[in-house]
Amino acid sequence: MIEVLCGLIGVLVVATVLWDVFETVVLPRPSPTRVRPARNLVRLTWPIWRSRALGRDTSLKRERVLGTYAPILVLMLLATWITLLALGFGGILYALRAGIRPVPDLATAIYFAGESVLTLGYGDIVAVDSAARVASLLAAALGLGVLALGITYLFSLYDSFQKREVLVVRLEARAGAPPSGVALLETYGSPGRRDALGDFFLAWEAWAAEVLDTHVAYPILAYFRSSHDNVSWVSSVGAVLDASALVLTTVSDGPSGEAQMVQRLGQHFVEDLANFFGWPADRSPAVERHEFDAARQRLLAAGYRCRDADEAWLQFQTLRSAYAARLNAMASFWVTPPAMWIGDRSARHAVPDLGRAQR
Repeated sequence: MIEVLCGLIGVLVVATVLWDVFETVVLPRPSPTRVRPARNLVRLTWPIWRSRALGRDTSLKRERVLGTYAPILVLMLLATWITLLALGFGGILYALRAGIRPVPDLATAIYFAGESVLTLGYGDIVAVDSAARVASLLAAALGLGVLALGITYLFSLYDSFQKREVLVVRLEARAGAPPSGVALLETYGSPGRRDALGDFFLAWEAWAAEVLDTHVAYPILAYFRSSHDNVSWVSSVGAVLDASALVLTTVSDGPSGEAQMVQRLGQHFVEDLANFFGWPADRSPAVERHEFDAARQRLLAAGYRCRDADEAWLQFQTLRSAYAARLNAMASFWVTPPAMWIGDRSARHAVPDLGRAQR
């Protein structure tokens, strides 16, 4: 009876691991499945890691702690899959121990399963009947397959990370570090650069589409941090959205068509990620009137023609309310370096529930 129960539990564990590997590595879209090692591993470890980082007394030490999380998580995930496979096949082989010599107890069966999963093959334990041989061969095949998929997953993550960071790092030269939408518009304020602002917005529209696709398919990418100081993909998105919002509501001589396209896709980007991680919407611009007026004066000094301040403020409030709260929730959750209008206002909003984040 105990052998049968161990076998059934082992089959369930192996099936859970294989389904988790399929959804994490192979399936290019989010999945609503709740019982998954990958998701639960993040839910358990990120709050601890985040709290540990917030306890550091300097931003440099904080970034060092946070920067190691995602790479370590990938290795932990691979180790978890292999360990669970060994435990699962240990239960299955214990149920078949009559055809394996010698397997006196469950611990020995798990040891034999580990040998099979890792394809070590010491020869100290031998399967002598068909069922046990098939189980040990299946363990070896799945162990090799999971390792291969794990390596492929790692390369895919770093390829997507590098593609994400190209425009993020380039933004630093245009919008500062941390980036600012106002500073970005100041950079393009001179007549000789004004025409290039539209192309810049179109490049970020393409960036948002690509990053949205990869970060929803592989949410662990959101935990990878930039290798440059005071730079974050979250604050970069915020700077571009703020710049496009100012062009659409405040600046009268900017590339409004391109700004509208990047604004729409950027809002969609923020909304989809917020919905995936379970953060509610809050219609608040998260910018005070005096801050907006100061930004408008900077744009005037940079050479832009600006609309009436009262009218522009009303339109800016409405437009920024569509993404500001979610963006601040993202900045708070991932502890991004504070930027102008992004992150530093997270205290005015409810901090997102850490337990609801997925993967």
